[in-house]
Amino acid sequence: MNIVRSLAGYSLGRSDLVRRAMSKKKASVMLKERQNFVYGNPDEGVPGCVANGIPEKVANKIYDDMTDFAKYAFNKSHAACYAVVAYQTAYLKLYYPVEFMAALMTSVIDVASKVSEYIQVCRQMKIRILSPDVNTGDYAFTADGDAIRYGLSAIKSVGRPVIEALVAERAAHGQYRSFQDFIERNTQLNKRAIENFIKAGAVDSLEGNRRQKMLVYPQLCDQAAQNKKRAVSGQISLFDFAPEAARASLSVKMPNLPEFAPEEILAFEKEVLGIYLSGHPLEKHRAVMEKMITARTTDFLQDEETGLPKVTDQSRVIVGGMITEKTIKYTKNNQIMAFLTLEDLVGSVEVIVFPKSYEQYGRKMEEDARVFIEGRVSVEEDKPSKLILEKMRLFDEMPKEIWFQFESKEAYAQRQEELMADLKASPGSEGAVIYLRDVRAIKRLPAALSVQLDDVWLAAMQKKYGEENVKVMEKALKTL
Repeated sequence: MNIVRSLAGYSLGRSDLVRRAMSKKKASVMLKERQNFVYGNPDEGVPGCVANGIPEKVANKIYDDMTDFAKYAFNKSHAACYAVVAYQTAYLKLYYPVEFMAALMTSVIDVASKVSEYIQVCRQMKIRILSPDVNTGDYAFTADGDAIRYGLSAIKSVGRPVIEALVAERAAHGQYRSFQDFIERNTQLNKRAIENFIKAGAVDSLEGNRRQKMLVYPQLCDQAAQNKKRAVSGQISLFDFAPEAARASLSVKMPNLPEFAPEEILAFEKEVLGIYLSGHPLEKHRAVMEKMITARTTDFLQDEETGLPKVTDQSRVIVGGMITEKTIKYTKNNQIMAFLTLEDLVGSVEVIVFPKSYEQYGRKMEEDARVFIEGRVSVEEDKPSKLILEKMRLFDEMPKEIWFQFESKEAYAQRQEELMADLKASPGSEGAVIYLRDVRAIKRLPAALSVQLDDVWLAAMQKKYGEENVKVMEKALKTL
């Protein structure tokens, strides 16, 4: 700021605009300011270096130096602090990985996308993530042996004072012995909080599955509230005099019901934690996603240091995931366009669908649809970047191949006629591949032997040739 003021005659306000343009890496603004810095701009009250007696070549060299410095530079004391912190965190991550990752996730406990990203890192590090638990969990993420226990404060609609009271009660009077005991000892919890504890899996260690608890918790809450009211008014009930065995017989019984389906459990976790914890609907598609995508949803978020996303404006990328939201809009010409939220394994990104693309792909844009989207990145200042859809393909539409593995060429020759007959029994469009394990040779069969990957036929092939020898492989594409 002092350089442009002293050499080119900038005002304080205008010099701050140059600083901001440099910090945000705005190339177009920087190019315009070079002209102003070197040659001046009378209309905007900038004399410029040449008018102030500084040679044009020298002025351009100074501006080049400022531009290079602005790419990423700071003073030595700042760099030294960064170096110390880098060594400290590297040491902790190496020798105390569980504690380090627990602390790291606690630092972003209110940002679901970052927690999700770090959970993926933990899984790569072979660190298990345990669900929140009222008997062993705490406010923050904590180390639990060689695993990380999810923080109770990450559960929606449950404030810090409530959690601290819950943990204090546990410390004072011991662990919660049953679901009913938990509710009776924590009357500060309202029904919404209890429901969210169930959905998050925080009471899984107590008897009963989540479906059973969802049915009985309203009755238990009402009963606990009545008992508290009687205690305050000094009333007593026959229940207070009953021996322990009799009390057990008087407690609310769990209905005989099976647990929720895995998809429902994941949906509940997403609702109250902001992430999928015990699994992910896209987990089984991870392999093909890793082959296909060129960007993740987290690449569209602004970096805390630079303020810029990893993706660049107008670049073309392929992302993959699940459509979780769809909003229809009408243009001035009464054409239909849409805004989608696409979620992958680590976060979500907004996708803009203009009328022409909606006309082509709109029928595929159902909520929960698993899709690959190719498009153009739109970077906005101080906002998460967006993706403008150009092409789209459902996961189910990805080309596939069926691979048959044989121990050797001789083993394949023995069953070749039998295999050819099996392939012709299910004609279709998916290619067939032979793999000889001893020589690691691959042979793609001609198109005339392409098959339809019917579930019944596929199961029969796996039974006949061995499940480990018959695999369906999804092919990655360079473009959709």
